[in-house]
Amino acid sequence: MSQSGVPDFAELLRSAHRTAVHLEMRDVYSVGDEKSSFEEFLRDGRTDLDPDSPFWQGWTPLVRETVARGVQMRRARIVSEPVTDYIRWEHALTPVNVAIGEQVRWLPRRLASDITLPGNDLWLIDDRRVMFHWFTGDGDWAGHEFTEDPDVVKMVVAAFEAVWERGIDHEKFTV
Repeated sequence: MSQSGVPDFAELLRSAHRTAVHLEMRDVYSVGDEKSSFEEFLRDGRTDLDPDSPFWQGWTPLVRETVARGVQMRRARIVSEPVTDYIRWEHALTPVNVAIGEQVRWLPRRLASDITLPGNDLWLIDDRRVMFHWFTGDGDWAGHEFTEDPDVVKMVVAAFEAVWERGIDHEKFTV
């Protein structure tokens, strides 16, 4: 656990026993470690679909380890339509997420109007621990918050499951 009470993300994911779910609700992210890959996609439409490449090094081993322990990993993305260039890039990269064991669904934002949603993207571990991610207006990291508050967890579980139920499997969702 870090000094601020927010666990290291890898530590949090390694603590999962049954489930790890991720809810993403932004149309644009601008985190530094993705910048060059995204710019390449904008230039020539290319994406790195090699799960063992340096681009994926921080993610694929962690997911493979988590899934191998029997943890179900689900990722739901709420997106505006037409999608942004960033979401087109994310969609193009998602076959790697699926290949390494994540289940991914997409929900057009127009279908989410009656779902009560948390204010920030998040990870929910075993329906009991939540890590919220804060972003700046232009999409860069701004911080994290961790909670095990039962009322917050209950709201997050309900929100994620509602999005998941309506979401479209990655293989069927086109951008």
